[in-house]
Amino acid sequence: MRSASLVRVLTLLTSFTLCVYAHNYTHYNSSIQDSAAPKCSGPPTIQRLTDLPYDNYFYSDCNVQAQAVITSPEPDSNLSIVSPRLIVAWPGGNSGACAYFQPQNGINGTLTVKLINSTDGQSLQPVYAKTKGKGNDSANPYVGVSGIIRLNSSAVLTVSILGSVRTIRDFVEGPSLLIPEIQDAIKIKSIPGGGMALSRLWLDNITTMELGFIPKRKSCGDSPIQIDDKALSFEAGDYTFYADYNYPQLTQLNASAVFNPQSQDLITTQPSTSKSLSFLSYMDKLLAGGWRFLTYFGRDSMISALLLQPVLSDLAIEAVIEAVLERINSTDGTIAHEETIGDYATYLNMQENKTSTAPNYNYIMVDTDFYLPVIMNNYFVKNSSNLGRAADIFNITAGKENPANKGFTYGETALRNAEKIMKFAERYAAEGNQTAANLVHLNDDIIVGEWRDRIGGGRIPYDVNTALMPAALRAVASLAKAGIYKDHPEWVSLANEYAKIWEDTTLQFFEVTVPASQVKSRLDTYKERSGFAGPTQVESVSNENVTFHALALEGNNNLAKVEVMNTDDCFRLFLVNSTDQPQLTAFLNQAANNVRRTFPAGLMTSVSAVVANPAYGEDPVYAANFTTSAYHGTVVWSWQLAMLARGFELQLARCDSQSPPAFCTNDAVHKNVLLGYNTLWDSIEKNRAVLASELWSWEYVKGDFKYKPYGSFPPPAGVQSTEADIVQLWSLSFLAVTRNPDLK
Repeated sequence: MRSASLVRVLTLLTSFTLCVYAHNYTHYNSSIQDSAAPKCSGPPTIQRLTDLPYDNYFYSDCNVQAQAVITSPEPDSNLSIVSPRLIVAWPGGNSGACAYFQPQNGINGTLTVKLINSTDGQSLQPVYAKTKGKGNDSANPYVGVSGIIRLNSSAVLTVSILGSVRTIRDFVEGPSLLIPEIQDAIKIKSIPGGGMALSRLWLDNITTMELGFIPKRKSCGDSPIQIDDKALSFEAGDYTFYADYNYPQLTQLNASAVFNPQSQDLITTQPSTSKSLSFLSYMDKLLAGGWRFLTYFGRDSMISALLLQPVLSDLAIEAVIEAVLERINSTDGTIAHEETIGDYATYLNMQENKTSTAPNYNYIMVDTDFYLPVIMNNYFVKNSSNLGRAADIFNITAGKENPANKGFTYGETALRNAEKIMKFAERYAAEGNQTAANLVHLNDDIIVGEWRDRIGGGRIPYDVNTALMPAALRAVASLAKAGIYKDHPEWVSLANEYAKIWEDTTLQFFEVTVPASQVKSRLDTYKERSGFAGPTQVESVSNENVTFHALALEGNNNLAKVEVMNTDDCFRLFLVNSTDQPQLTAFLNQAANNVRRTFPAGLMTSVSAVVANPAYGEDPVYAANFTTSAYHGTVVWSWQLAMLARGFELQLARCDSQSPPAFCTNDAVHKNVLLGYNTLWDSIEKNRAVLASELWSWEYVKGDFKYKPYGSFPPPAGVQSTEADIVQLWSLSFLAVTRNPDLK
């Protein structure tokens, strides 16, 4: 009896010890920091941004930067698109861990996932560990974040992805693509405290990423996390999660380092946007957006720098310029659109039978090349105090990130880019060569090529030919005059000559005029085809012709032009000061008309101006493809609003110059441009709460346009679904782009 009693006592003591140990381990994992963690000079930067059903949490300190995204269906969510999900994403390597859940009872929409605060009031805590046990020592520390998630009902973890944000995007946008070489390497293991962890050794055979869950409950017995045929099941309740990996981290620019001395007040007057900009800013590059684009995108970073330049520090602007120069294709001067790094780069190299972790670069876009001379001219020449920095930067040896550029200097890669622009411009500028065939086309056999990707199936983009090319040529001329291109003094005059020809002769190819007699019928037809529930707003046209510029030439279905009204006038407004007075007056007048008129007669809605309006296109393909669920459809992009607003302001400012353009003395046109500017700004100010987002959509209910997060609707037929980033670099432009009170 005594022996049996002793056994029972020992069993109870052992169980109690295990329970205490489990409880302590769970508590420890709410902040996994070992004593070796470097001490940061300041407090962490923490932020929560919500655009339901997406709830975003950001954590940054001197050791790690990470974003956690909780997706939980709302009562009105489309359950074919929105599923319970946890994503943790790191800028380092553009890396991510993802877990999809579904209700164990099988009733879709009943499971909710929430991130709750820990005892110290924070939603995310840092993870830092030099080692994760015997045999797991690493040259890089294991860094990440931890937090507490709450499941309102029992759940099953159905899909996990550990590695790259690109791999996660392949699944989210793929559709549902999973790479066997990556998925098959995920291992499930038990961890102290009744928890389970998903772990994967990357394809580099060095980096290990882990996503773990530990129950918070203190009672003993069976763990509320069970494994069944590689699927984890969870009882309802709270769980500590952690996500970490041992990959090199980037050196972040804090908010004070991102802004110039004159703009430091933005840190306190616009704290949320300032934190977002800092999260995307690093010594070596600025990142495009989170969570989906936590890496270099050339176009995005240069447009952002151009719009944000009045408030950015020299350090931030030079990070943009140097990142571009590092990644240029040194053989032909093409600028990299996007980089692929980390685990996904290793995977792509494997597909080419290469054992390498070297990054891959995407050079398929035709618009990105033209931004570099513009930003260099703005920084080195227009701000003359920075001219000396050009020599310093151009003497840097390339190859730190891009192995293919070893042996080249940044000055040489910059020259390659300018040579490419001049060579292409020459063909169109030659006498008698001003034809559509000599304009910039998308690359052969490539269906995307500028910021709108497919531009409605077109091959000759409006923005590139009418704005980006002439702006780049003007910048090349200015840089040559300043001595930047020492071997090409002839460019001072030649690039300006080319620019004048491109400025004055390219608009004509893209102009679309809808006769007043056809306006009503086209709007009525669009309303019928699209199912738009609101009025056509035909009365706002006032028996006038409607003029706009096609998105592109040579569209699908043998269409000569992609006849979709759009916001791409912003490029010419922002970048080009044309001098053909009749053309300039007409251009500004139609741009103002289209911005101020309400959709579908124009571009304006209660959630601001949509980037595309297919209402005037006669082919049914327009209404079918340009919708509120299409990525570049009848949706609102924040940075386009910023460029439009700043562009109108710059054109109006020319009226105060010594040689004001003719439109300034045309009372009707000048008033119309002012009206367009102020109508746009009224809508911007009304929607200020969502301006940092990548894009958003709308639905027409109860007589008005109502905001909807992008991704709320199923995509058009044949197009995969996606979602918008809560923070996008170029959407932070309103830190610098502000309303001019003198123009009200």
